[in-house]
Amino acid sequence: MSGNPTLRPLIAAIVVALLQTAFLGYMIESRASILRNGIDVVLKTVPVDPRDLLRGDYVILAYDISTIAAGKFTGGFPTEATDAQIAVRLEKQPDGFWGVSEASFGPLVPKDGSVIALSAPFYFYPAPDNPPSSLNVEYGIERYYVPEGEGRVLEEARNASALAVTASVDGVGRMQIRLISIDGKSLYEEPLY
Repeated sequence: MSGNPTLRPLIAAIVVALLQTAFLGYMIESRASILRNGIDVVLKTVPVDPRDLLRGDYVILAYDISTIAAGKFTGGFPTEATDAQIAVRLEKQPDGFWGVSEASFGPLVPKDGSVIALSAPFYFYPAPDNPPSSLNVEYGIERYYVPEGEGRVLEEARNASALAVTASVDGVGRMQIRLISIDGKSLYEEPLY
């Protein structure tokens, strides 16, 4: 193989830099696409155990839609241990928040007036002798990073049930936090890029 051996490290460094830049650009565009093109749903937060309130510079969030009653599931639960992801139909409730109207371990058919969100992937262990009365799921929006020292206001509002989160849900069910508000007043809003 011929060529200048001193150029090889330079070319390798350029290739690595381009790959890293492309990867970061993909991550930013993927998130921005959900915020630009997703359907907004307003979620009610629920209090979290005070021992886990603030770790570093983020606030832990839990939602009404995070606990799904067994009766909401169509198609039942898997009978064998498996990697799983739950499709969750969200519909706007009379109080203005969105809630779970249906859930499934399989796909859900789109319906007018509803949005389908996907849970984060998880491993499901069935208990045939003792099926669960509800299932706790995560959506990937359970942490919100805030400027240093500003988490206490969100924690207090969350614990007083005054905190609401508007999340955008894209066409494949991925969610991103778009807006955080306290008593209807916007506090943090994500840029749409």
